[in-house]
Amino acid sequence: MADLGQPVASRLLAWEQQQADELLADVFGYHAVQLGWPDLQALRSNRMPHRWMAQAEFEADGPLPAPGQSSWSDVGLDSRAWPWPADSLDLVVLPHALERSADPHACLREVERVLIPEGQVLITGLNPWSWWGLRQSRGQRGLVPHDHLHPSLIAYRRLRDWLRLLGFEVQVSRFGGWTPALGSERWMQRLNWMDALGERWWPILGGVYLLTATKRVPGGRLIDGRRWRTVRSPAAATAPIARSDTSIGRQAAPKDIVEPR
Repeated sequence: MADLGQPVASRLLAWEQQQADELLADVFGYHAVQLGWPDLQALRSNRMPHRWMAQAEFEADGPLPAPGQSSWSDVGLDSRAWPWPADSLDLVVLPHALERSADPHACLREVERVLIPEGQVLITGLNPWSWWGLRQSRGQRGLVPHDHLHPSLIAYRRLRDWLRLLGFEVQVSRFGGWTPALGSERWMQRLNWMDALGERWWPILGGVYLLTATKRVPGGRLIDGRRWRTVRSPAAATAPIARSDTSIGRQAAPKDIVEPR
């Protein structure tokens, strides 16, 4: 488990917890799942009757259970093959799950499969084009939970393209964390002014990003009744009737022929 006592990791957890509490409080449904990172209680403000914490294969060596508990997770699964049937979940939360999965494409396809139409997914990830992402890519651990697996960071725009290909519509996109990834909280507090500037002038360079997307399913389209009245049915069209021609059988009078002089 990553040392969340470090300044950057603590800020990362606090920012994502605040965003999840705000965005998921009014998401309605019956079944919700969070995949990994139990330190982030993303579903605590949600009011769905059935909420599960799932443990993925990349967290097999997760935290030890508390006294009196068998495990911190409700179910264990492979991020590339989920045990739920199709169209069965209303909400899925992926906190840094795609960047730790061996096959993020397969994980997203499973999310699309198990979500009901109009179901929602919340995804967080480290931005590779930031101070925090640069620290993680250079091998400095302590940001992503279970970062000994050398997570592969996914760019924000690339993730949006993946979601669109699967039929998702991105609803909310947010960034946080523009200060450098320092080892001292005192020095990071001195650089808090960078967060205000970064949020206004270069939001795409935030250290962590969050987005929510809705699964869209093409369906029937209602047409205004007035359009139907303007369309004629082929059966109502009058069939052409051949009229009698009294000139049939008569020899037409020859036209005057003018001979050249």
